Amino acid sequence: MKLIYKYILLLVPLNILLISTAYLLISIFKLNLVIGDTLILSVAFSIIALVTLVIFFKGQSKEPDSQTLYILVAVSLKFLLEMLFAILWFFVAKKSYMPSVLMFFVIYLSLTLYSLCIILKTLRNKVL
Repeated sequence: MKLIYKYILLLVPLNILLISTAYLLISIFKLNLVIGDTLILSVAFSIIALVTLVIFFKGQSKEPDSQTLYILVAVSLKFLLEMLFAILWFFVAKKSYMPSVLMFFVIYLSLTLYSLCIILKTLRNKVL
């Protein structure tokens, strides 16, 4: 359980880094992007990563047979929640201009790689 708190606490500096980088890029290059969009994207993807990690680490404390199911549910739910968020972001909120699309995919990729690295690091020593 200590691992989940450690990785949750690592999400905070990652979000601060993403938001401050976006703020610097917006101010230096005068991008047509609102910092509020970056905040929304960062928080939404962080919540999705948090849900994924909670389900994953909850499965690590279960029997070996059900660990695989928890991993599958965590990754599948992450994929579905990200697709739902993408539909809401691009079609409902109509944020389809180029800087917004680039910011969406940069934040998506960084937080997906973060959660994937944690999952792979944890599974490296486990036999399923």
